[in-house]
Amino acid sequence: MQAEAFKLVYNRGVEKREIFLDKQDCTVFLHYLKMYLSPVEELKKIATPNFRINRFIPQNLSKELDLLSFSLMPNHIHLQIKQHTKDAITKFIRRLLTSYVMYFNKKNQRVGPLFQNRYKAILIDNESFLLHLSRYIHLNPLSVHSVIDFLDFSSYPYYLNKKQASWVKPQEILGYFKSSIHKDIKDMLSYQSFVEDCQEEAKDILGNLTLEDDFC
Repeated sequence: MQAEAFKLVYNRGVEKREIFLDKQDCTVFLHYLKMYLSPVEELKKIATPNFRINRFIPQNLSKELDLLSFSLMPNHIHLQIKQHTKDAITKFIRRLLTSYVMYFNKKNQRVGPLFQNRYKAILIDNESFLLHLSRYIHLNPLSVHSVIDFLDFSSYPYYLNKKQASWVKPQEILGYFKSSIHKDIKDMLSYQSFVEDCQEEAKDILGNLTLEDDFC
């Protein structure tokens, strides 16, 4: 994979099985995002004798990629990433999913793979795709009927300033709305309006980029 590139990264459960069974699972997955993507100096400050993070620091990738948006779904994940160094995404996904699978298997007393063998990463090569992909990712949880509020386990609250974290980087997308010069958002007052009020279907604009059939 090339350096300095925007990518849509996603994977699903093996045999389309659910990979998040309760809120704890979602919280743990976000914890691993935090460990691998928060600045190292920030991690060192929160370390305590009962909260050991030393094993994460050598594997931290905060300088190699930015997580622009994400959503967890019952049987798959969507990650919108800006990669700064070659192979950063490969290293990140391998470490992230390995950590989560070890947790999930131990919790549920199971063995074997949880995700399908190979994640997928697709280049985002224009600004319209960049914007509408974030919109698609943030709308995705609204279609889920579950006891888990998957919208709460997406980056959307961070875009609306309801949550803050150094490991989520909404500024790349929100920057377009400060200038309001892009043709796709020139009539939009805010990012929230773009996501919730835009009349065009995000998946129609993205076309085959989302490969939604993979998650049916």
